[in-house]
Parts: sequence; structure tokens; C-alpha cells
Amino acid sequence: MDVANREANAAWLLLTFTLPTRRASQRVEVWRKLQRYGAVPLGNSGYLLPNSPTNQERYEWLATAIRKYGGEASVVTVQSIDNLSTPQLIGRFAEARASEYQELIRKLQRLSSVAPQRRSSSRVSRLRSRFQEIAEIDFFRSPLKKRVEELLTHLEASPTPEEATAKIAPREYVGRVWVTRPRPGIDRSASAWLIRNFIDKKARFTFALEEHVPREGVPFDMFHGGFGHRGEDCTFETLQKTFRIRDKRVAIIGQIIHDADLLDEKFGRKEGFGVDEILNGWAKQGIPDRELLERGIQLIEALFHSVPGK
Repeated sequence: MDVANREANAAWLLLTFTLPTRRASQRVEVWRKLQRYGAVPLGNSGYLLPNSPTNQERYEWLATAIRKYGGEASVVTVQSIDNLSTPQLIGRFAEARASEYQELIRKLQRLSSVAPQRRSSSRVSRLRSRFQEIAEIDFFRSPLKKRVEELLTHLEASPTPEEATAKIAPREYVGRVWVTRPRPGIDRSASAWLIRNFIDKKARFTFALEEHVPREGVPFDMFHGGFGHRGEDCTFETLQKTFRIRDKRVAIIGQIIHDADLLDEKFGRKEGFGVDEILNGWAKQGIPDRELLERGIQLIEALFHSVPGK
């Protein structure tokens, strides 16, 4: 077997480095990156990660940075370590992730004990982001991951103060004309998809400026009145919560639309940005509003089927 194949088949990556004693701040920076990458210390020998293209790239860039700081660094592929078996090495990673998941579980349980009307949605989103960070470096699939997912799902499904006080009779919104602004983007397209599939299967859509909304119409994503942005939520999320739509994939679509529409990186979702760019491109081509909305609905339908199911 040649050198390239041996390296590709090696189980582990080992980063060894030294930094001048005067580089205290850079030492802390390197340590924080190693923590973020999920590396575990191997005595005084260095830091270990499972071998993968992503981890290889991360270590190579970090080694380059260490050398720029005046230190020495090497990235070594390792097949085995004589005094530690593979199960023992995996156990070290499992222990590190278990500790992080357990800390997150404690925070989620404390937040679950708070009344829904007193919970901060931004706090829940920060915990969701932390979960995603841990899951990314959960190389050996800790059983605690499922428990965290269950707690997060419960928290995110709990009614917000707006939900708790809203009095909506869903049957009054069947067979209605739904009105939104011209040139629909991702939030309006996704909201129309949600309306058609989960709220009003007989929905008809039309477009109007704020001052010309038909009296019998149901406004959505308008600046004044109807179903629009509420608090930290985009219009899609407002509709989802108001009509109490609990579908798991709809919840994921809501996160995707939120991040693409509000650009606040609340959920760390990137899938919607491409959809938004496509809609913007069609709008610049002069596609009529009705066709633009229908195309947007089709894009969201495809996105819906691409996300994990139940």
C-alpha cells in the first residue's frame, strides 16, 4: 500500500505543537479552536481527532496559524496507539460529548420549568445553536443526543404568549382570499405554501398595496394588520404558531425561512438563502407576481420533501 493510501486509511489525526511562552493569548486561541473541533488531549503528545477530510483541513489550517505565531506544529496520521485500544480512544470522545450534552440537558430542564409566557425565545435558540455545535463534533453518536433533541422539540413546540392568547377559529379561514404585497420573496412564498397545505386548501392568492387590501381578504406579510412579523418571528412562523401546526418538517422549514428572511442566524440554517436568491433572480427577470408565487411554492414544496421526516 502506498503512502497516500495508508494516510487515507489511518483512523486518527494527531496535532502536535509548541508555542513560545510569550504567546499566551495565542495559546488560548489555539486551545479554544481545539475545543470547538472536538479534539481530545493525548497526554503530552498532542490532540487527537478522527481522520476525515474536514478534520484534516481544520488541523492543517490550525498548524499553519501556529507556525505564523512562531511555534512548531505537525499533523500526523495515526493508525493505532500502542497503549490505548480503539474502544478506549472512542471512549474519550464519548466522555467529552456526554459531559457537554449533560450540561445542555440541565439548562434545558431548567428552562422547561419556566412558564411558557416567561421564557425567552432567544434563549431557546441559543441552546439550539449550542446543540448543533455539539452534534457536529459528536463523532461516535452519543445516546444523549436523542434526549437533547426531545427536550428542544418540547420547548420549541410550547405555546408562546402570542399563541396562548390568540383565539383563532381555523374553519373561518377556509376558502378565503389571501392578500400579500407584490413581488413575493421567500417568506411570502413559504407562507403561501403553508396556507395552501396546512390552513386553507382552497386558498386563493392575490396581490395589493397596503392601502388597497380588499375588505374580504386575509392579509399576510403586510406591514399593517393581518398575519405578519410578530416579535422575533417571520410571517411563516406567525402562521405556524397561530394555527398550531406541529408537523416536524414544517418546524424545520420555519427555521430555514426565518434565517433567510431575517438574516439573524438564529437557527444556523443556510438552506433558504439559495431559494431566496432564485426568487430574486426571477423577480429581476420580470416574472409576473402570480407565477412568481407559484414557482416559490414549488421550491418550498421541494425543500419540504428534502428535510428529515418524522
